[in-house]
Amino acid sequence: MKVAVTGSSGFIGTALVAALRADGHEVTRLVRAAPAAPDEIAWNPRAIGGGLDPGSLDGVAAVVHLAAAGAADKRWTPSYQAEIRDSRVQGTRALASALAAMAAPPRVLLSGSAIGWYGDTGDWEAAAEGAVRAGIRVVTLRSGLVLSPRGGMLGRMLPLFRLGLGGRIGSGRQVMSWIGLSEWVAIARFLLGRDDISGPVNLTTPSPVTNAEFTSALAAAVHRPAVMVAPAPALKLALGGVSSDILSSARVLPRRLLDEGYQFRHPAIAGALAAEL
Repeated sequence: MKVAVTGSSGFIGTALVAALRADGHEVTRLVRAAPAAPDEIAWNPRAIGGGLDPGSLDGVAAVVHLAAAGAADKRWTPSYQAEIRDSRVQGTRALASALAAMAAPPRVLLSGSAIGWYGDTGDWEAAAEGAVRAGIRVVTLRSGLVLSPRGGMLGRMLPLFRLGLGGRIGSGRQVMSWIGLSEWVAIARFLLGRDDISGPVNLTTPSPVTNAEFTSALAAAVHRPAVMVAPAPALKLALGGVSSDILSSARVLPRRLLDEGYQFRHPAIAGALAAEL
């Protein structure tokens, strides 16, 4: 199967592309810079139709859309919060319109989102409606905290924990809904192959943990103590709005995946950390 992927240079996209190719799929990467390899096609997520010639995606059977401004890349100033939202809405709308304009649209679009959608407007999910109207099966990937030493929250925390400088964040009682990177990739592959699944799907494990439990498990995984505490006021000052994702609770369960028969490889935090590290 021919699959197109946006956001392929991120730590999630990199892992997904490698897995899809290992499965024997042909992967085309949509990139914002000038193409530097035969598998790349340039696109502009801020342009109508993504600046894409619909013919450039001929033969593509599936698209995975992960591109957006990184939620943890910068301090959440009001302007950067607007940039995050605009990048998700504009990019999703542009891609959906490009796919809808194709003579033979792909069968499925997996569109990245996050469990932060709950309690938020989440209007970037609605931006994919153009693809739905064109008859494309759209699955919205509402991802929890994706754990990998290659990036994201775990990638930032791991060096401190390996030095014995890790610890809980704030009270430690806040609930974290998480997913290991390898599990995330396995779920994406599962969803690509299930023609009967559409709409929002939570990419989280069935075993949310408190921050204190996560801290203990990570310390055990790297064989170091974890006695430090990052005070909530200091985090809010340093990180701005992004601190709300770290300090607030989100108990989100993968009921749709469980109902559809997905078998988690690493449902518990200790096993998932061992697999990722």
